[in-house]
Formats: sequence, C-alpha cells, structure tokens
Amino acid sequence: MWETLGTVRDLGRLQEIAGVLIRYGFGDVVRRIGLASVLERAGRLVRWNDSQQMLRMTAPVRVRSAMQELGPTFVKLGQVLATRVDLLPPEWIAELSELQNAVPALPYAAIREQLQADLGAPPAQVFAFLDETPMAAASLAQAHRARLHDGREVVLKIRRPGIRDVVEADLRLLARLSEIVEARLPDLRRYRPAEVVQQFTVSLRSEMDFAAECRNAERIARNFEGRDDILIPSVHWQWTCESLNVQDFVDGIPGRKLDAVDDAGLDRAALARRGADIVLKMVLEDGYFHADPHPGNIFYMRDGRIGVIDFGMVGALSEARRFQVAQLLHGLVEQEPQAVADVLLDWAGGVEVDEARLQQDISQFVDQYRGVPLKDLRIGLMLGDITQLLRSYSLTLPADLALMIKAFLTLEGMGRQLDPDFDMASAARPFLERVVMQRYAPKALLKRGRRSLLGMLDFAGELPRDLRRLVQAARRGQLKLKVETTALQGFGDQVNRAANRLVVGVITAALIIGSSIVMHSVGGLSSRWFLALGLLGFVGAGICGVWILFSIWRSGRHS
Repeated sequence: MWETLGTVRDLGRLQEIAGVLIRYGFGDVVRRIGLASVLERAGRLVRWNDSQQMLRMTAPVRVRSAMQELGPTFVKLGQVLATRVDLLPPEWIAELSELQNAVPALPYAAIREQLQADLGAPPAQVFAFLDETPMAAASLAQAHRARLHDGREVVLKIRRPGIRDVVEADLRLLARLSEIVEARLPDLRRYRPAEVVQQFTVSLRSEMDFAAECRNAERIARNFEGRDDILIPSVHWQWTCESLNVQDFVDGIPGRKLDAVDDAGLDRAALARRGADIVLKMVLEDGYFHADPHPGNIFYMRDGRIGVIDFGMVGALSEARRFQVAQLLHGLVEQEPQAVADVLLDWAGGVEVDEARLQQDISQFVDQYRGVPLKDLRIGLMLGDITQLLRSYSLTLPADLALMIKAFLTLEGMGRQLDPDFDMASAARPFLERVVMQRYAPKALLKRGRRSLLGMLDFAGELPRDLRRLVQAARRGQLKLKVETTALQGFGDQVNRAANRLVVGVITAALIIGSSIVMHSVGGLSSRWFLALGLLGFVGAGICGVWILFSIWRSGRHS
C-alpha cells in the first residue's frame, strides 16, 4: 500500500479523500483498506471525528454527498454507478442519479485564457457576442451561449482548466483502491470494484475528449439521416478540439419543463411515442445509442421534433448482443420464461449458477405478468426486476447492457411523465419483431453461413499442417500436456513454503552445531579466527531463526 499510494504527488489528494470519507461516516472503510496507515506514515494528520448529523443520513445519501464534495471525478463515478442497475438496488440508483450537474460554474475570468488558446484567437474576434455568464455547468465543463458574426446562435462547451491533472490523479488512486478493496473487503468483492473502475476510466477519458463527443453526435446523426423527428446540433469543427466543443444552439423546451410543453400546444403523447421510437432505433437497430438520455439532455422543439445533446456517454451493442436483447424483451412481452432464462444464462458466462432454480425463479417472475394487458406492462420496471434477480444470484451484466437498461429505465420514466398512458411495450414490439426476423432473414442467414463456411475451410486447410507439427513434436519428445488446477497450485505453494522453512531450519541447526564444534575444538576459544567464525555462525543461525518465526507468524495472519 505504501509503495503504490505513497507518492508525493498524490498524498495531498489521498488525505482529502480520506478526510471526506471519515466525515461522512466511512472511517471504518478508511481503516480497513489501509488509507489511515499510509497517511500516518507520511506524517499527515487524520481527523477521526464523525459528524453525528452525517451519521443520521442514510447510506446512499452519505455516499452521494461525499462524491459531490470530492469533485468532478467522483461525481462522474457516481453517475456511472447510477447506470449499474445490476449492481445497486433502486434506492442507491435513485440517489446517485441526483448527481447530475452538481458542480458550480467557474467565473469567466478563470476560463478566458484557455478559451483563447483553444480558439486560436481572442473570443471577440470569433464571436459577435459571448455571454460570460454560463448557461449551465457540469462536473467536467460549463456551457456559454454565443453568436457568430453570420448571426447563428452557438453553444460553447468549455472544459474546466486543469481538470485533466486532477482527474488522472483520482483515476490512479481509484484503480489502486479498487484492487485493495477487492483484496481486503470480501463483502464488497461481488460488486467487482476493479471492473467498475476500469469501465469508468475508459468512459471518463472519452468524455473528457470533446472532439470524440462530437464524432459520437455525428455518427448518430448519420443513422437518422432523412428523418425529421430528431434534431442533433451541427458541430463547428474549425473551433472544436479536445477541450472545446462548439455546436449550434438548440432553441427548445428543456425536458424538465412540462408546463412549457403544454403552453406551446405540443402533443405530449406524440412526443412520448417519438422519443421511444428514437431510442429504440438507436439501441435495437443501430446498436449505437445515447447512454445518458436524462431530461437535461432532451429538448422538445416547437415544431414537434426532439432535440438531443451531450453525446459524451454512448453505448454500443454488437449484432449478436442486440439479438439477445430483442430475445429478452420479446420473452418478457410475450410471457415466454424459457427465452428469458436462455438469454440470462448466456450473459452469466462461465459463472456457476443453479440453472434449474434460476429458470424456476424466472418462470415465476414472468407468470405474474400473464394476462396483463400489453399497455399495462412496464418494460423498464421489468428490466429492473430482472437485474434484481441477477443480483440475488451474484451475477452482473456486461457494461454495455447496464448502459442499455439504464437508457430504457430513463426513457420509460420520461415517457410516463409526458403521457401517463405511455405504452412502452407496444412501442417496442415492432422493433423486437423486426430484429428477430432480420436475424433469420435469408440475407442474414447467407451472411452467417458464408462466414461459418470460410472459417471451416480455413480450419480444414490448416489442419494437415497442425497435425504434422503435433506428430513431429511427439517424435522429438517435445509434446507436453499442461494442466492447471487452482486448488493444486495453492497446495503446491503451501508445500513449497513449508519446504523452504524446513531447509532454513536444517541450515539453522547445522550452523548452531557447527559453530559449537568450532568454538570448542582444539584452540577454538583461544584462537581469534575460530572464535570469529563461531560467532558468525551463531549470528547467521539467529537471523535464520528470526526469519522462520516471522514467516510462520505472517502465514498465520493470512490464513
């Protein structure tokens, strides 16, 4: 712990993290993962007073508050955890979802220098008008409204100066802490902290690249080319870079202002159906979707279109995965428990699970919806219940599926807010049937058959050469069979350690006996050289004895 975390550049941040965790009642976690010992060795003061007011909060509220206080990296981590409906129960998901836009904006003077460097010219030369008061602020950036000299309204998304160094330091600490948590807190191991942090690291680094965000937006816009029900703002690439995003301003009604939707005379039910159609096409047909479609990223245009912004977090589903999702949703909608069980077992991978019991639980779950009218089915809640069932078996979803389920939950929630009679199941049904039919369409079958045939031909072509190499290796006596068994490997390690101690013990006994013989031999005590040799042997025996005792004590602690 000291070697990996005790670097000078991260100790200050480490102390800040430990202080916040302790203040919010997580001092035991700080002790168990070894943060306290690191700071104490570095001479840093650790204050252990827990605020009674903080301890009266629920655990989800304390975690959300601590993440909000720790800054942008942990705010984004909370947002990513809010997508892991397969890992966390609903009350945690709801609380962590409150971390949207939880960071105050910086004054314009603090970002002016970076903005000018990104633009390559003073802002006054590029824009006819630039509002120095930010229109919105988030954990990584803040947005300012501006107008080009040709009259077009644009939005500048400006990354916070110096944020990359802070984020990278936090990511280093999180990566190491996740490994320590898995090693020292077995009760948290089922949440796979190292895997979550790895997913979060990839996602956050991608979100910090605003040019990559613009490429995501343009890719999704191309998928909707020719359609007039969605608006994705155009990118001004001449000023866009890694830390600056310049896009057209979306002049619409924010997704949270439903009263303004009514005042504009828009049809709420039509907007709900249109939004569902857009998201379902992204997920099930294109396999590339906006992974964070919360109301802050959605705008209702006065001409009936839906504006979508902020493509920093996107999800991707392969063709095979989309078919599995379609199978799962189709099984839920049509009350086919076997289809649901088959998909979940595929997602379980190599994890050992009681298949008979899982299938029985899924059958009971699906049967409770038998006879329920299609319009009364809530796909989002059903997916949430499925992930809760997975949690009971200690199974987790792949990251892409967790993002997809979160998108479905958000979509259905927004649809119900717009229209209480919103029917997600009916909206999804044609997409599901289309995906399933496309899977078995003649063209798709021909494509998969050709791919399989080519693979078989390649295998058949290389088989004679592989057999010849196998026979030659056998003739030369170089054929080896490698079998790895974890239990035997652990047993072998124990035997190896015991043998080492036995050898050192024999050497210790030999040194003691040999030194005694040397010192009591003829001239042993009277000869200076014999005396030194005997004392040296006793010192070596003492060192060996101390090593044996320490090795036994350490193995006892780890057993």
